[in-house]
Order: sequence, then structure tokens, then C-alpha cells
Amino acid sequence: MLPAKNFTFHSPTKIIFGAKTIQELKNQINQKAKVLMIYGSGSIKKNGVYDQVKDSLRNHNVLEFSGITPNPRYETAIKAVEICKKENIDFLLAVGGGSVIDATKFISIASKYPGKDPWDIMPHKNNKSTNLFQPTEAIPIGTVLTIPATGSEMNAGYVITRESTKEKLTRIDQLVFPKFSILDPETSYSLPKRQTINGIVDSFVHVTEQYLTTFRNTKISDRFAEGVIDTLISEAPIVLKNPKDYSARANIMWASTMALNKLIACGIDNDGATHTIGREITAMNDSDHAKTLAAVIKGVFIYKKQQKMKKLVLMAERIYGKKEGTDEEKADFAISETIKFFNSIGMKTTLSSVGIKKENFQEILDRIETSIKIMGFGLGEHRDIYKDDVLKILELCDP
Repeated sequence: MLPAKNFTFHSPTKIIFGAKTIQELKNQINQKAKVLMIYGSGSIKKNGVYDQVKDSLRNHNVLEFSGITPNPRYETAIKAVEICKKENIDFLLAVGGGSVIDATKFISIASKYPGKDPWDIMPHKNNKSTNLFQPTEAIPIGTVLTIPATGSEMNAGYVITRESTKEKLTRIDQLVFPKFSILDPETSYSLPKRQTINGIVDSFVHVTEQYLTTFRNTKISDRFAEGVIDTLISEAPIVLKNPKDYSARANIMWASTMALNKLIACGIDNDGATHTIGREITAMNDSDHAKTLAAVIKGVFIYKKQQKMKKLVLMAERIYGKKEGTDEEKADFAISETIKFFNSIGMKTTLSSVGIKKENFQEILDRIETSIKIMGFGLGEHRDIYKDDVLKILELCDP
């Protein structure tokens, strides 16, 4: 067994967790700061979150920017950048899920970008990762999480889509770690069933892309990952049956944050192939992010089964309770049980469910090829998945 890789773990985000914690906002943002509150389509006005935020910040100078969509758009975010510059905004408050938080991170960096086109912050075909702008300042941000899913409330990553070019790009900047994130499970009570399911699946895949990789002696990271997976599996049916079960909502919210705050990534090799392929499908047709992950993950697991064998065996034994059989049988069981879990909570796991047919494969492959050129390396924990491999992965997915 290989030893753990060297790692640096740094998480400057203060987590304020629990019911009625939105009232803590007033104590987290300097009262002299000029705040831009950023949110989505307005659902926070229906579920009471908006009123709670405004009440807590009633003595602050707060401007608002709404309209952030799922798969947040550059074209929308750039309008907020203009407001930040015009109004000399001191602090950004993201109120929503991962899309709102990701957009806010981009706005934070873009507002301080000295160049002409803030899109050049992102790695794209004319602006490869090796040539990226390295920011030295950003508008500080805080978050009020309403949709557990992406972990963006406790990490430095963000994903932005440019609608005009159908590009969906990701970047990590240490400057955009939220200063604080308020996680009140009650804010997720009113989530539509679809968003609850999407969040559970997205979080689940985040964990597997860190857990089901190289077999290393990373007992703490492995056990943390297994705990998150087990929590998602056990709490999902509870929260789908009773959306206002506080304990289930709380466990899922914290599990989703833990899934991508890099704690379970300590010492391991990160995969990311499922997310990369899924991201390109989402960019093509605007499918729900989690649905594309569910459609692709089986193909990734099967294609890389031999490399992931030992960890799939662990998953079968520790998560799904299969103690008997060969390693091959256990690995197959882990894959089939994962797909069965997704299906049991109402998540489809076919390419057709996200509008993909064989005639769409070439466009996906071309987009993946561009992504690989931008990154400078292949996908997967071994950086050995290239265009031809992605084709084989897609062929292994259910049609």
C-alpha cells in the first residue's frame, strides 16, 4: 500500500451552523462596509431567508443583485461587477446555493481585475492554465447557504458558464475562500424535491472522486469519506419523505460541505473525470449538473475498475456491507449499488435522461479535447484519460 501524499490543508472559512443562525450576519460583517447581496431568482423571498438576512443587516448599507441562475452565467455576473466598481462595494454576501456562491466568487475577483475582459480570469482555449492572471486582491465574501450540494461555501473553487460560447470553466483562487458561511438547515426545508436529489447526488460524486482513487494508507481521509457517503445514503430517504426533518437536513447539509472542503482530500489522489465529462454535457445543453454526473459515473467506474479495484472493494465492504465474494464481484457490487441508490431516490442514470445520444458523442469528445489542452494533462487520478478513453466511457454508460 502506498503512503499518503504530502498535503497542505488550509481552510480559513468560519462555519456558523444551526437553526436561526442567520441572525449572526450582523456580527460577521463590518457595519461600515458597503454590502452587495447576491442571490438567484427570488426563492429566498418566498421561504423567509431574504427577510431574515435583511433584518439582521438592517443597520448595514446593503445593495442587492438578483438573477443568478443554475450554471451561473458570465453575462449575468459581469453586470454585478459593474455595480461593484460603480458603487465601491466593500463586501459581497452570497445568499443561495453553489451557483450563487460560485458567481459571487467570480464577481469578487473580476471586480479587481485590471484587464479589459474579466473572462480572461478563466482558463479557456485562448488563455491556458499556465498563462492565467494571478490576482492579488478580491472583494471579501460571506455566504448564507440554502442549497447543500457543491461545497462552494467552504472552498476556493468556482465554475462559470459563458452562454455565448457554451463554455463552462472552473478555477480555484485562495482569495475567494468565504470569510464565513452560515449553514442553517431550516433554509433547505422548502427546496423542491429535484434540488434536494440533485444536491445529494452531486455531494456523493464529490466524495467518490476523492475516495475511489489510488489505494493509499490514508485511513483518516478514507473513514471521513465513508462517513459522508453513509450519511447521504441513510438520510436521503428520510428527507425525501419528510422535507422538514431537521436532523436529516442538518446531516445532509454538513455532509455536502464536508464532501468538498478538501478535508477528505488530504493525502489522496483526486479524480474529477466524472465532473469534467458531466460539466461539458451541461455546457452543451444546460442539463442539471447532478443529472449529468449520474449519467456518466457508471461508465467511469467500469472503465477504470481495475485501477480503482481496491477502493471499490472497500466501498462494497464498508458502505454496502458485502463481505463475501471475489474482489471483482465486490467491485461490481459497489458500482451496481451506487446506481441502485441513485435510482432509489429518483435520479435517472442514463445518457438519454440528459439528452445525449450517440450522435452527440463527437461534440463531447471535442469539448473534452479542448479542456485537456487547456489543463495540460489528462483526466482522472492518474491523468491518463484522454479523448479516446472518454469515448469508451460514454459507450459503457447506459443509453
